[in-house]
Parts: sequence; C-alpha cells; structure tokens
Amino acid sequence: MLSAGLSGLALGGSLIVAIGAQNAFILRQGLLRRHVFILCLICALSDALLIAAGVGGMGALVSRSKLLILLVTLGGAVFLGSYAVLAFRRAARPAAMATASAQGLSLRAAIVTCLAFTFLNPHVYLDTVLLLGSLSAGFEGMERWAYGAGAASASFLWFFGLGYGARLLAPVFARPAAWRVLDGLIGLVMSALALGLLSNAAAGL
Repeated sequence: MLSAGLSGLALGGSLIVAIGAQNAFILRQGLLRRHVFILCLICALSDALLIAAGVGGMGALVSRSKLLILLVTLGGAVFLGSYAVLAFRRAARPAAMATASAQGLSLRAAIVTCLAFTFLNPHVYLDTVLLLGSLSAGFEGMERWAYGAGAASASFLWFFGLGYGARLLAPVFARPAAWRVLDGLIGLVMSALALGLLSNAAAGL
C-alpha cells in the first residue's frame, strides 16, 4: 500500500505543479493574504473528490460524454477569457494596485471564482478522473485507494504550500510594478488557456 500511495503522490504532484488558471489564482490570493485557507481547501477537496470518482470508475462514463466535455470546454474558455481581460485591466492601472490588498474579492466572490477555475477546466477531468482513474486500475483492492489517497495528498500539499508560501514573496510585491508584471503574466496565461480550449472545442466539432 505504501508503494501504491507513493506512486499516486508522485503522479498527482507531477500533474498539478504547472502554471495554470487555478494555480495563478491561488498565488494571487496568497500574495494578498485573502481567504487563503478556504480557497486552498476548496481546490484540494475538489481534486480529492474527482480523484475518488476516477478511482471509483467514473472515468469511463465521462470519456463517453462528448457533449459534456464540449460544454465544459466552451464554458471554461469564456470564463478564462473574461478573467484575462480583468487581469490586463489591473495591469494597466497601477494606481489601483496600491490598494489591492485592502479591496480584493469578497469571500463569496472568491469562492465562486475558485469553483469556476476548478470545474470549468476540462483538463482537471482529464488529469484526475480519466488519467489518474485509468492508472489506478493497475492496483487491486486497498492498494488502488491508497494510490488515489496519495494523488489527493499531492493536491493538499501543493495548494496549501502555494497559498501560504506566496507570502514569502510579499517584499517583492510591495511595489505596484511587481503587481503589474504578475497580472500581465496571469492575463497572458489565461488568454493562452482560453484559446487552447477554443481550439480543442473546434477540433472536436
């Protein structure tokens, strides 16, 4: 079981440690020190739920629903494109960044945004439900669930490490120019992801 758990931890970690919409959002909230615990918990629990679904056999069901994947892809593209516009607007208005830590998102808005980043991203289903779920078939009985638990643990370690580790960069982001660079990069990442999703949707039609 230990070997299976470590295998899940390694693969889960390799999948989640990448520049993406969800990670960029958690990084920004961590820098602002706004709702960090609840947002990290939502991300980690969401991954754990999807991984459990994949290990439990839902991967085959999701893979057959092309309409569901298309709808999630289009919804994700629209959401990411909208967030990219907001990020570019923040980057273009350095005066507004000086008070970013005081304003920020309300708890409700932050939770809704976090859930949207999580569940409107078709890649999260491919990574957790399909890929991790499929690979878990190589294990039997409790080892299979140990594999899933290891993969879920990687999400908890990553998101809480990213959210609370971001404050170590606080001295750098004390300058408005640093926020301009960060929001500009976030806007570029979101735009690239949105275009990628639209391209995938077009290819699937």
